[in-house]
Amino acid sequence: MADRGETPEVDWPAAPDTSLALNRLGTFDWDLDSGQMHLDDTALKVLDLRPDEFSGTAAGLGPRIAPGEEARLDARVAQALKDGRSHYGAYFRSRLRDGTPTWTHIQGHILRGRDGRPYRIIGIVRDAAHDPAEPGAGGEEAEGRRRMTGVVERTAAILAHARTVNDVTDTLKDPGALGHLGAISVMLGIVDGGRVHLVAEGQLGSYVPEIEYTRIDAAFPMSEAVRTMQPVYLASREEFQLNYPLLWPYIEPLSVRSGVYLPLIAQGRPVGALGLLYAREGDFTAEERNLLVALGSGIAQSLQRAMLFEQEHDLAEGLQRAMLPRRIPEIPGALIAVRYRAARMGRDIGGDWYDVIPLGDSRVGVMIGDVEGHDTDAAAVMGQLRIALRAYVAEGHTPGTAMARAAGFLRELETERFATCTYAEIDLGTGMLHIVRAGHLDPVVRRGDGSCHRIQVAGGLPLGLPPGDQSVNGSGYPVTSLEMHPGDTLVLCTDGLIERPGGDPETGMRELMESVRTGPVEVEELADLLCDMVGDAGGGDDMALLLLRRRGTPAPRGGGPLRVRLSPGDPDGPAMARHLIRAAVAAWGAREQADEVVLAADELMTNALVHTDGGAQISLRLTAEGRIRIEVEDGSSALPHRREAGDWAVSGRGLLLVDRLAVAWGVEPRGGGKSVWCEFAVPATPA
Repeated sequence: MADRGETPEVDWPAAPDTSLALNRLGTFDWDLDSGQMHLDDTALKVLDLRPDEFSGTAAGLGPRIAPGEEARLDARVAQALKDGRSHYGAYFRSRLRDGTPTWTHIQGHILRGRDGRPYRIIGIVRDAAHDPAEPGAGGEEAEGRRRMTGVVERTAAILAHARTVNDVTDTLKDPGALGHLGAISVMLGIVDGGRVHLVAEGQLGSYVPEIEYTRIDAAFPMSEAVRTMQPVYLASREEFQLNYPLLWPYIEPLSVRSGVYLPLIAQGRPVGALGLLYAREGDFTAEERNLLVALGSGIAQSLQRAMLFEQEHDLAEGLQRAMLPRRIPEIPGALIAVRYRAARMGRDIGGDWYDVIPLGDSRVGVMIGDVEGHDTDAAAVMGQLRIALRAYVAEGHTPGTAMARAAGFLRELETERFATCTYAEIDLGTGMLHIVRAGHLDPVVRRGDGSCHRIQVAGGLPLGLPPGDQSVNGSGYPVTSLEMHPGDTLVLCTDGLIERPGGDPETGMRELMESVRTGPVEVEELADLLCDMVGDAGGGDDMALLLLRRRGTPAPRGGGPLRVRLSPGDPDGPAMARHLIRAAVAAWGAREQADEVVLAADELMTNALVHTDGGAQISLRLTAEGRIRIEVEDGSSALPHRREAGDWAVSGRGLLLVDRLAVAWGVEPRGGGKSVWCEFAVPATPA
């Protein structure tokens, strides 16, 4: 043969060694390029082949290899060649000329060229039927022991990450785990008081409802394993029938010939039992029993750890739920739905909360927030912060002031925690909504026509940060106002609703808005859909959700809004505002009232520019109730008062004129400033 590389070339075929032959060790030489294989005389004797029976190729070994073993041997050789190994070995079941089963062991050395390509295998063949290193079944038992040891190690590694009972049961039902033990059915029972609860069963389908719960003192092998804390081994169908007649009717139609039931003992007490059923018949060897006991011990520790995690989670979730409102009040004019979902693992809960506060006069406040952290301390801080913010709102503080006071309260707790929050007040009579945000997600609103919008709310930093960081344009927590029409739905949530494993929050927000837009009309059904969306996405954080819908039949939306910024000393600003207001009023079908509307708007603008600093903003819109609403916002917290001017006074009649011209007017505090507004009725049939 040609030189293949640095490996010294061996004559073809390789010469047999006398010392090998004396020890019944035959040799083989396999040319991988041509497929030709040579067996020496000893190798032919080991395989019980006559020279004239052997074809000189690997296929010629077929008559002496047991069914199913040829594919396994081919795979073993192929893997060794692929991995670049120089040696491989394998036990395989073989049969003599008369059909007697036996075991054979082969070991090969792989020759490779300079390029690493294998071209030849030289090895030995020996009779392993009476190999003292392979007692009983020879090589099969060695292979079985290695396989079972590997299964135990892999299963223990997987169970080390199990955090819930479901994680444990999923591992046991996975064919890639315990399935390699050779069992045709795997069952797990958990001790539940004085009973054993069958919680998992895999592969064969031997589970039946009648034995889902069995008493520990019942005559079942799983109950006996728990009761005695000793394994129960069954080597034949007769033992099933004689020892456990109550179980036999369920075993009889199955192809079960043996089984083992292992007690799962943790800290000296049984927490469950594992059942393995086999199609083979015969007792379990000492090695198998040791491995099964080791497996049961590992499963017991994982099961107890998972049960403790779930108990801790239940306690922590109970604490958090105790901090949330026990009931949501009925609010006339609104439909409200709330949802809360705790984190899944152990004490890993957070400080998510929601609240609904009736404020009287058709007004209601709603809030949602999240305290930083995922532990019971976060839940405790959440409860205190929720109650404090609720108290500030109930005392009558404006949304911006209430949020600022809540920020100070959290700092005084000295917890080193911060929190995000959104608070909104809505007048269900007028539909006016005022929102203040502290580092939280922007709200979402679904209009009655089905459109969905993200509300850009000007907000401050999260609650609890140092005072020096709390100033936002000098106003602390500015308030954003908008109108909710009948049929509109406000959606407030925490970030657990939009977080996605490996994804960015904006992707989650887009998915949320799409679900809100296309979801059910009913708020309860929509809330359920959004919760299901979180579960499907696999989010692991806490999640709180609040939906508020303004009752009423969706109507055509009002016009506007028109907004104009007024700067001090700018003579063109008020003039431009008057021009735009007159045009808008005419377009809304109230041309005859244009002079009155413009006059009232002019008075409000003048008051803001004369009596406050920093300018103002005037907005005009047509409400869904058919009124023209003028609002002038400024940065002064001083509230205006109507006063009677003297006969010769040149000022002081502004609010008096507004009161006489408009159908309604008022003042609303807005964080560090205020809004003065008035409304005019529009003819029933606009042009």
